[in-house]
Amino acid sequence: MGSKNKLKRFKENESFGNVVQPTREDLLNENFPWKGNWKQGFFKNDQPLVLELGCGKGEYSVNLAQKYPGKNFLGVDIKGARFWRGAKTALAENLVNVGFLRTQIELITHCFAEGEVDEIWITFPDPQIKYKRTKHRLTNEEFLDKYRKVLKPEGIIHLKTDSEFMHGYTLGLLHGLGEKINYAHHDVYGSTGSPEEVTSIQTFYESQYLEKGKKITYVSFQLAFK
Repeated sequence: MGSKNKLKRFKENESFGNVVQPTREDLLNENFPWKGNWKQGFFKNDQPLVLELGCGKGEYSVNLAQKYPGKNFLGVDIKGARFWRGAKTALAENLVNVGFLRTQIELITHCFAEGEVDEIWITFPDPQIKYKRTKHRLTNEEFLDKYRKVLKPEGIIHLKTDSEFMHGYTLGLLHGLGEKINYAHHDVYGSTGSPEEVTSIQTFYESQYLEKGKKITYVSFQLAFK
């Protein structure tokens, strides 16, 4: 994507009512008005709040919002030029139960109050295979502790990925920590018992992976509250 195109999208995002773009300073200084106020303030209802972390173009968030009008969905990503597409689609289709937050995922405890989030989706994250990159892996222990802080007790986390490595790493970590695994499969489209919300929605890249014969893995789990 050219720099002109990126700038145009950044500018357009600023005018979108479904996009929130706090500064890092505002978040770290706890000067963020939506923290603890996403449901009543931003979405203007009391429906469950579901995050998609690393939402990319926002396809999954938009599709979930279409499928489940009784829930609020918020795509989170630092790359605003990517989720511009999802935000624009949501506005065009008058989807009032989906929004987008531009921030780094490590700052989510500054964006959401304790127990404010009902569910988290992590869809096709970078597996960060090299050892030096483990601190960026979205299911490492440090990130799990952040999710634990913003999730309500019994809140569900979904991991959907084409990476067998990420799938195995996450399962191993969860088993080691004694966390509750609700469902796990290394090939959701090859399994008859896969949840519908996992198999009925596909991103553009996911459909490409499937065409190449790549298996899509999925884990649903819950974190024990300390």
